[in-house]
Amino acid sequence: MALIPYDENGVWGLQKLHKSASTYHFANHTIEIKQNWKQLGVAAVVWDAAVVLCSYLETGAMDLQERSVIELGAGTGLVGIVATLLGAHVTITDRAVALEFLESNIQANLPSEHQSRAVVKELTWGRNLENFSPGKFDFILGADIIYLEETFVDLLETLEHLCSEHTTILLSCRIRYERDQNFLKMLKGHFSVHEVHHDPSKDVHIFKAQKSFHKEDL
Repeated sequence: MALIPYDENGVWGLQKLHKSASTYHFANHTIEIKQNWKQLGVAAVVWDAAVVLCSYLETGAMDLQERSVIELGAGTGLVGIVATLLGAHVTITDRAVALEFLESNIQANLPSEHQSRAVVKELTWGRNLENFSPGKFDFILGADIIYLEETFVDLLETLEHLCSEHTTILLSCRIRYERDQNFLKMLKGHFSVHEVHHDPSKDVHIFKAQKSFHKEDL
């Protein structure tokens, strides 16, 4: 689940996170995302990394038309919704506790003609990976999912299981702590990793990773 251990009294503008909904405009659609901080905490609010990733996808830097996409740690579902609206077939995943809330945002924001393109599915990293066909996905998306060090091994195992040689991973995140850099070092031990975008206004980075026989430095 896309949980970020922010200090509620900190500097990250948390007042907006306590709103019951946030409105966005992507892919020629107005998207109203329900938020529920009191019930689900930071898993049920939209973080900047998700917004930046949506903006990046909207530029067309990656062609999502008719592509198979999976989102990890989807939280509110904004990224998966936008990927679906951009023409992808998207499996939108999170832990079981978040699925009902996630599903409600998907249903509320996808027009009927797009509903069949989005599937909400439970995925706890490192567990029951046999429920997901290896190498099925063209793209793996994750926004603010590299934050808890104890999940790094499971997340890496999950990425390796889901990837084939043609799969592209896009991870959108802030680099807040040394542990974030540590995960990127772990990632480049198994994938070729490059930074493809940085939003200086939100200090969010997007990293692209692919399986490669020739690992390259960040």
